[in-house]
Amino acid sequence: MVNKAFWKSKKVLITGHTGFKGSWLSILLNWLEADVHGYSLDPPTSPSLYELAKVDKLLDSTIGDIRDFKLLQKTIKKVKPEVVIHLAAQPLVMESYRNPRETYEINVMGTVNLLDAIRLEHGIKAILNVTSDKCYENKEWLWGYRENEPMGGYDPYSNSKGCSELVTSSFRTSFFNPNDYSKHGVALASARAGNVLGGGDWAQDRLIPDFFRAIIRGEKLKIRSPYAIRPWQHVVDPLSGYLMLCEKLCSNGPEYTGGWNFGADINDARNVEWIVSRICELWSNDAVYEVDNAIRPHEANYLKLDCTKARTLLSWNPKWNVETTLEMVVDWYKLYHNNADMRNACVHQIEQYFMNNK
Repeated sequence: MVNKAFWKSKKVLITGHTGFKGSWLSILLNWLEADVHGYSLDPPTSPSLYELAKVDKLLDSTIGDIRDFKLLQKTIKKVKPEVVIHLAAQPLVMESYRNPRETYEINVMGTVNLLDAIRLEHGIKAILNVTSDKCYENKEWLWGYRENEPMGGYDPYSNSKGCSELVTSSFRTSFFNPNDYSKHGVALASARAGNVLGGGDWAQDRLIPDFFRAIIRGEKLKIRSPYAIRPWQHVVDPLSGYLMLCEKLCSNGPEYTGGWNFGADINDARNVEWIVSRICELWSNDAVYEVDNAIRPHEANYLKLDCTKARTLLSWNPKWNVETTLEMVVDWYKLYHNNADMRNACVHQIEQYFMNNK
């Protein structure tokens, strides 16, 4: 479980804090009473969770590009964080087909820029680079990938995340080597999660945002790859794992560096059509969908993670199953549809997550 006392007044820098996952993490860290700072471009979508939940009121924000090394370095020198969590990325598979060069610039060179800026600074104790389950060389196995499996990636997005992992490994061995921890005092790890769901995601070409956009507009959703199986999890599940790992990186340094998986339970792997059908039931009878048979670029049909390492060494387990996750997601979008206070909606779900052990 996340140690709330550890995070109280802890100075944390989040890159990508204006995105969906970054906004949830910012709200969570504020709830934990951390001293939160963010570095990111403006919110990538409109609407955005960042704006709806007024996340800018919860932290000190620097609007900047992860590719801008000088501004990034200046921000790190100014903030002097103890913990850095790297989320800034081009996060979409389909977008990577449209703009592969930019995807690599952001996801690979962005990682290089951050780690090099940290290399030239002092006082940072823990760095966590958040990549993706898609970083692995996917062979469509029925079993989950372990942290020591080869990096790969079919599409530019997935491959760029594999490259980001390799960059992280190189910086760890070259500049933040666990064997020399007494000299540099920096613990560097990476985290890989699966398909995360949660209220406030408005990205294009993602199942849940596309579905709720269609519902709100009174349109029929067209789903692609209906039989593609994914391990679905609520966004707070991996975020809790990231924070538990950062606590260990600060307290036990070299013992917890390397790659870590934070995926859903094996029983929560469902195909796309099952997810959409269940959301229709939870929303109302007027939510409908159809299968889009248009020819599209390749996407993985089956991909899941083996999280034995996190379960064993961190005592981390995904808490909300797929049913609870979908209920939480639908509840959030219903509140949004009714013009509720969306920061309170997020905080309420965070409180439910950490105070309910079911």
